[in-house]
Amino acid sequence: MSDVQRTSEPIIRRKSLTAYNEGSMLTVIDAGEHGSFATDEPVEHGGTGEGPSPLQTVLGALCGCESVTFHRTAGERGFQYRGITFEAEYTIDIRGRMGDPDVRPHFQTVRVQAVVDTDESEKALASVVEETERRCPVFNLMRDAGVHVEMQWVGGGASADPARGLTMR
Repeated sequence: MSDVQRTSEPIIRRKSLTAYNEGSMLTVIDAGEHGSFATDEPVEHGGTGEGPSPLQTVLGALCGCESVTFHRTAGERGFQYRGITFEAEYTIDIRGRMGDPDVRPHFQTVRVQAVVDTDESEKALASVVEETERRCPVFNLMRDAGVHVEMQWVGGGASADPARGLTMR
């Protein structure tokens, strides 16, 4: 953290959006200067399929937040990389969403593999990853909600062997 950012006072950033739903599964979200997007459910689940599901959107937010946090941390540590490719999946027991009070209505598990295109060492990657996981708001939100989140980070480029990745929980 730079000296400019060191302060005992909270630094609060406020962001907002608006969303509108016309009594269906489709919700249009206006993110202001960043445009609009929609969340929806697939046709087979009663939606129109005009956008990703809200849960897919949350999974995408995790990958995006990990990317941003990794980029900031890598920059601070002089870690060089060309990009990150994410593959992500989740499981959910839909009984919770259907009203069963004994089943959590959110993710049961989230698994993400992040392949970092880099020539840096595994030790340097592990250092950036550890700090990324500590700082990433979406990762920590999920973990604090009791979701089993498994992040596997692999260095060495798109052809890297996932079996040698760093698994963070």
